[in-house]
Amino acid sequence: MSSALIETRNLVRRFKSGEEYIEVLKGVDICINEGDTVSIQGESGCGKSTLLNLMAGLDHADEGGIFWNSEEISKHSNQVLAIKRSSLIGMVFQSYYLVPEIRALENVMLGGRISGNTDNLEERSKSLLQRVGLGSRMSSLPSTLSGGERQRVAIARAMISNPKVLLADEPTGNLDEATGDSIMDMLQELCEEKQVSLVLVTHSANYAARMGRSWVLRQGILEKDFG
Repeated sequence: MSSALIETRNLVRRFKSGEEYIEVLKGVDICINEGDTVSIQGESGCGKSTLLNLMAGLDHADEGGIFWNSEEISKHSNQVLAIKRSSLIGMVFQSYYLVPEIRALENVMLGGRISGNTDNLEERSKSLLQRVGLGSRMSSLPSTLSGGERQRVAIARAMISNPKVLLADEPTGNLDEATGDSIMDMLQELCEEKQVSLVLVTHSANYAARMGRSWVLRQGILEKDFG
């Protein structure tokens, strides 16, 4: 029995286009263990985000299995999956997805409330915001923050539930190169410090090279990247 935190086996995902079905993922196998850092590259529209959503239990496979801690997840309801996800997986997206009407601190606390991890929530949220360099911006609304600052809030929100795996979907995609580099530095340091496995979807070969294992998604097939 596998000891992987997240594993996919022969994963297939199809989408209907007119009268035809397009197979976006064709038998994808990937295994994420404790302490892993993994990159997934590929052309736009090749299915990278689809794969991440499947790994997070936010989408359903047409064939194959998705396993969290060696348990196949398809038998669970969405409600049960949400509970299990909250203690296993954190997610960071290219577009931040902060709630615009509430402050940075409240956005991070919202992540804890959704996961049910509310012990000392305000203190932990403040500590995380300080850790990501936003100690002076806790009362700021997202609209007053730069792109890099908003992504730091989003990363703190993803980490507030103490996940075992962080799935990051193009976290630097909306940022300039210098800001993206600082976000990647902080993201890697935080994951190493908190002992969180990191799965990074990226277009950047430089960021991919920072990870311990690198994969490329080509025509629905996940291949090792040998550089």
